[in-house]
Amino acid sequence: MTVLESFYYLGCSLKKRHALKNQKRLPSKVISIGNITLGGTGKTPAVMALAEEAKKRSINTCILTRGYKGRVQVPCFVSTGKGPLLDEYLAGDEAFLMAVKLRGIPIIKGKDRYEAGMFAIQNLASQPLFILDDGFQHWKLHRDKNILLLNSSLPFGNRRLFPLGILREPLKEMVRADVVVITKASIGNQHAAEDDLIKEIRQYNKEAKIFYAEHNPTKFIKLDNETMSLSWAKGKRFFSFCGIGDPQSFRKTLLSLGIPLTGFRTFRDHHRYSQKDIQSITTAASKSGAEWIVTTEKDIMRLKDLSLPEHLVSLGIKFHVDTDFYDEVFKGYP
Repeated sequence: MTVLESFYYLGCSLKKRHALKNQKRLPSKVISIGNITLGGTGKTPAVMALAEEAKKRSINTCILTRGYKGRVQVPCFVSTGKGPLLDEYLAGDEAFLMAVKLRGIPIIKGKDRYEAGMFAIQNLASQPLFILDDGFQHWKLHRDKNILLLNSSLPFGNRRLFPLGILREPLKEMVRADVVVITKASIGNQHAAEDDLIKEIRQYNKEAKIFYAEHNPTKFIKLDNETMSLSWAKGKRFFSFCGIGDPQSFRKTLLSLGIPLTGFRTFRDHHRYSQKDIQSITTAASKSGAEWIVTTEKDIMRLKDLSLPEHLVSLGIKFHVDTDFYDEVFKGYP
């Protein structure tokens, strides 16, 4: 561990020690879903899929999220289950996307997730099961089950702690996970690298249930919300851009659909786009000979207030995992 990593880890350890000493417990069960890296595991689709499955099983559910980069910090509704009550600027792109996509599932934003949970209990008609979004390092709140997501193609980056790598914590902290999901995998067609990953997980965690999950493309979505099947893209030329944690996975997904890319531009995760960015992207796409510009659904959430070209579409992604995963997560819940 380098000096920079040691300073980072010392700061995290002190923060963790203080949080655990003052940890609070909500009067409802809490399932946390998060990662040990800075991003790129496909967490938001996983959270949405978990919430939707809970709804199918008639489990009253509420999502607690910090709404990363959203300007509002005090506990508030992003959605009561009927669509967004805050814009992306106030809610954050991930929280806003969940509010757009999920119906019948309240979403509450708050820096302190215990306070957010109590806000939910005080303002909802019935007491829910809480899904704690990005909660693996939120030690302030007791959770009853920890789900850890690992990206199959880049599970630990260069194995360095931030700021030299993408690890939020040392690998030994995987011991806290009750369930591990290897994401962006090929279910039923695992590779030797994924088998090696399981062996490494077992070095630190002997007990956690391990599952594989895919992030499957489902449709293209125009700015007016018109949807097109994946086959619609056949024979068309696309220019692509994104600002997400694992941009190369988005590129690989597009290429897997047989889409010829005339260009691919990346931005930092959660990048807040300007009109100048859009003009630059549009110009580059035109020069490359592209007929359409494609980005992710999360990126589209950050573009709502800008003037956008009509030939811009987003690609819908669905988290897919075996039913056994949900049976394990919701074990003991009605």
